[in-house]
Amino acid sequence: MAGALEEDARLTALFLWTLQSTNLGAMNGGADKSDEEALEEEDEEDEVPRGKTIGFSLVFDVVRRFAQPLGIHLPDWEGRIIETKKGVVRLLSVSERARQLFGKEGAQAFADQLERSPTGIVQLTLFPTSPEGAGSGIKVHGRRPWKKAITQVSAEAFETQSEATTLNRVHAAMLLQAGGQANALRALLKAEQDRGPEFLRLANALSALYPTGSNEKRLLDAMLLAVPR
Repeated sequence: MAGALEEDARLTALFLWTLQSTNLGAMNGGADKSDEEALEEEDEEDEVPRGKTIGFSLVFDVVRRFAQPLGIHLPDWEGRIIETKKGVVRLLSVSERARQLFGKEGAQAFADQLERSPTGIVQLTLFPTSPEGAGSGIKVHGRRPWKKAITQVSAEAFETQSEATTLNRVHAAMLLQAGGQANALRALLKAEQDRGPEFLRLANALSALYPTGSNEKRLLDAMLLAVPR
């Protein structure tokens, strides 16, 4: 299955599968706030709230070992899907990706557009405005075994990989679920059903991979219940 997915979805799925297969899921992903609370604070402060780290983490060498054979270029996904610090790779939570997906206007503006669209299709792209710091590179201090694998992420990389992937659309639906935007969520799900089976295939796969009890799985399962039958 992993070979049929887009690169960001492969990275996410394999990351979660590795957590699950090594029994690390129970030790990861314990966010101190629900995604709804995180989103509310993000709207107010325009940044992810500080506090306990949210998301799921693996040692860099573990991630590198499953990413390289599948041609997954980890630096391309820094700050977008993953964050690497001190030799540990963290899978960004869905709430942390809200601004990437919806821009400064947020999920509500996207939901309003979606509800007004006669076809239920609205353009969704990563970084609707130029990403801050694109091309500035990732700062890494000290000598570490994983340092060489972290390279500069150029503005061109952001531009050429900014189209909405299936994973982006699944995460957008989860954020609409988190925000209680039921009408917009139904419109998006109907559009995805008309588009093809990829959206639901990935959503169901991720539902099986997210750790039981995690906010991500709860949001995803609730979103799947809203899929038109």
